[in-house]
Amino acid sequence: MNNNGQEVQIRKEILVRLIQAFYTDDFEENTRLIPHDMRPKGAEVPYRCCIHKERAIIKDRIIAGLGFRIEDDDERTSLVTYAKNALERKEVADGNLTVLPDACKGCIPNQIYVTDLCQGCVSRPCLSSCKFGAIQVTEGRSKIDYSKCKKCGMCLSACPYNAIVKIDVPCEKACFVGAISKDESGFAKIDFDKCITCGKCVSACPFGAIHEKSQIIDILQAMKSDKTVIAMFAPSVAGQFEGSIYQLKTALLKAGFDDVIEVARGADVTTENEAKEFIERMQRGDKFMTTSCCAGYNQLRKKHLSEINPYASDTKTPLYYTAEIVKQKMPEAITVFVSPCVAKRAEVFENNNINYIMSCEELDALFQAKKIVVQDCEETKFEKESSKQARNYGITGGVADAVQKKLRDESFAKPCVINGLNKESIKQLKKYAQDGCCDDGCNLLEVMACEGGCIGGNSNITSIKTAKKNIDSVLSLSYDEEKLRDKDSES
Repeated sequence: MNNNGQEVQIRKEILVRLIQAFYTDDFEENTRLIPHDMRPKGAEVPYRCCIHKERAIIKDRIIAGLGFRIEDDDERTSLVTYAKNALERKEVADGNLTVLPDACKGCIPNQIYVTDLCQGCVSRPCLSSCKFGAIQVTEGRSKIDYSKCKKCGMCLSACPYNAIVKIDVPCEKACFVGAISKDESGFAKIDFDKCITCGKCVSACPFGAIHEKSQIIDILQAMKSDKTVIAMFAPSVAGQFEGSIYQLKTALLKAGFDDVIEVARGADVTTENEAKEFIERMQRGDKFMTTSCCAGYNQLRKKHLSEINPYASDTKTPLYYTAEIVKQKMPEAITVFVSPCVAKRAEVFENNNINYIMSCEELDALFQAKKIVVQDCEETKFEKESSKQARNYGITGGVADAVQKKLRDESFAKPCVINGLNKESIKQLKKYAQDGCCDDGCNLLEVMACEGGCIGGNSNITSIKTAKKNIDSVLSLSYDEEKLRDKDSES
């Protein structure tokens, strides 16, 4: 779900500047100056009506970068105050996303629209195709009565000139659970009771009006303290940077972390536990079991799809087990999860073993601010290696493959995959829950909220194709779970 548009580059530049400001003698004042440094007096105004509008939107992006909701801003609080409050903050508040009204275009509502391409043809197929009487021909052209239009789209298909189009609001179209609508002012708003924090709206909005609330300042503050700060990076993160997984560890150490652990360590635990649970469920007569490591899917089950819960694995996520490993060894350590996924922020907030979360985009900004190039770093080995199967968790099919290979009889499992959540795949899951079984004899169902798996997460910085290539390089140097266990026994 990676997006390399200009709005992403602006967000990245702001993160880099915030990090650089943190390491100066006057963080508050240098934060205040960021909008003016990015849009100095007399500079070209590339996107908005005037330089003041651009600076105002940059200010809002900085507020989100400092970890605050734009919805709570009174427009009178200065960036100096926000920066000071960020430094003094003791704990992060709930809530993953925030909407920037000034950046929001206030798109026109979803509708079917007749363009100037309409020829006013004699046959008028649009008229005959509409069952609701919503189309009329006035002055030789088709027009739509929106009080009658049901947005069925039949007229689109009927028009031989493709003169009728459907206009979608990008963020609303991307949100398959109906959590985004317009407020009384016509701007986007999020219903967090419905939102599963999948992050699709963040990538979909071409104006960058929907933002993650960053915890980067909290993480930098922890690094600056005398506490031990541990980075735990998701398997998919290895695909986001050129260089080996061991060079990535070195880069994280250079960035300020005291130690680094793969979340693939926890994935090996998830695989073992999920395989045991799968056997138990099949032996008691269950027809299928779904995997449980995807945070977007878990939020969907919690808020919209409770009927699938009896079929979902009770096994904890790789992140859960990894954080448990770290806290058992170092109870006082500060743990930071490096993630490709907005939805994981909800999981982090619910787990006391995890202190903070950092997106791949934020990690890339940290590397840029500190001039760290992963592929130029030396390699640093891990205290304990993770298996090839665990390191493949971030790619669609990887979880089911790991569980299947863990079984003594691989033919016992018949895996299938939901490769990305949308309205159609939700209907499919509802059908499975209602029928009590999957199609084609599948009994191990892997569900991934993002197409391609975690490498398709909206907080990633590279394409799915490139990420998969990079992870394949990691896998080529990794051991199968069984061989790794034998290797550890020998050492």
